[in-house]
Amino acid sequence: MSQIGLRNFYYAILLKDDKTAITYGTPIYVPGLIGADIKPGGNTDTLYADDGPYEAAAVLGDIDVTIEMADLDLNTQAALLGHTVDSGIMNEKTTDIAPYVALMFESEKASGATRYVKLLKGKFSVPESNTKTKDNKVNFQTGKITGKFVARINDGAWRRIADTDATGYVATTGDNWYKAVEPVAAAG
Repeated sequence: MSQIGLRNFYYAILLKDDKTAITYGTPIYVPGLIGADIKPGGNTDTLYADDGPYEAAAVLGDIDVTIEMADLDLNTQAALLGHTVDSGIMNEKTTDIAPYVALMFESEKASGATRYVKLLKGKFSVPESNTKTKDNKVNFQTGKITGKFVARINDGAWRRIADTDATGYVATTGDNWYKAVEPVAAAG
C-alpha cells in the first residue's frame, strides 16, 4: 500500500444528489497537486453484556480533506467556493455558497502500480492566507484548501479507490477515471 507519488488533480461540481439521481458536471483538471490529506472521522463503540464485550459497531462521520497545490489559482478557488471572477478579479461575498464537488487524483504505488482515488461529495471553506516577504533564500508559499466530505444521499457512497494491481482490475477503469464521476456506486 506504500504510495510514492501524487498527480492529476481534477474536480467536478455535483449538480444533483437525491433519491432519484446523481449528476456531476464535466471534470476539470488543475495542475500542480502537491498533497491530499484525507482524514475520515467516526466512532467505534462496544456493547457490554454477560460481563464482557459483546458486540462492536462503527459509524463513519464527516471526512476532513486538505488539498495542497503549487498554486491555487483564482478560477479554481472561485469554482470550489462559489465566488465569481470578473476581469481577473475574484469577488467574494458573504452570501456565496460553496458547491458540493467530487475530487479525483492518482498516486504511484511503490510496486509501480497506480492507485486511483475519487472523493464523491464535499464542500470547501475559504482557505487561510499566509504569505511572507522574500529573504536570502526561496520560500515557496503554496495554496491549501480544506473541506468536509460526506456520503452521497443517493447511494451512500463517499469514496472510490482502484488499484491497477488489484485482482479483477479492468484497464478501462484507469482510462476513463477522469472522464466522469459515475452516478451509481459500483456493484460489489
